[in-house]
Amino acid sequence: MQIQEATKVNIDTILNIIDQARIIMRENGNTTQWTNGYPSRETILEDIANKHAFICSADNEVVGYFCLMLGDNPDPNYTIIEGNWLNDKPYGVIHRLASGRTHKGIAQKAFDFAFTKTNNIRVDTLHENIPMQNFLKKNGFVYCGVIYVSDGTPRDAFQKVI
Repeated sequence: MQIQEATKVNIDTILNIIDQARIIMRENGNTTQWTNGYPSRETILEDIANKHAFICSADNEVVGYFCLMLGDNPDPNYTIIEGNWLNDKPYGVIHRLASGRTHKGIAQKAFDFAFTKTNNIRVDTLHENIPMQNFLKKNGFVYCGVIYVSDGTPRDAFQKVI
């Protein structure tokens, strides 16, 4: 599986993968994440414009998507936490991680890629996103507490430092 920066050419494929991921979330009991059109075409195009958008490809097919933001612009949602981050050093954040049904291992590839760019990663997810929480715990992420995103809803926050 290869990872490369996404371009506008990839937008429809990315949105299709996000739709597939949304269905998988619902099937796993996560009924509240990625609702009301989020993440939108505009959000993904903004990721692309900011050079935060990445696609995972296998067999010449785009099979996954994620947004990777690195420490030069801290995530404003991570400023206040009910709990404690592991450190206050610059960090990377993965948002909007999505895969369809065709390939496994996309989350692992995305995080492996992120750790080639920084040794300090923070991530958040809805409490109901059990598959993501299990992945994070299995891969050495530490539960740090609860943060609130811009719409005021809570997210479980995790961090890993290597």
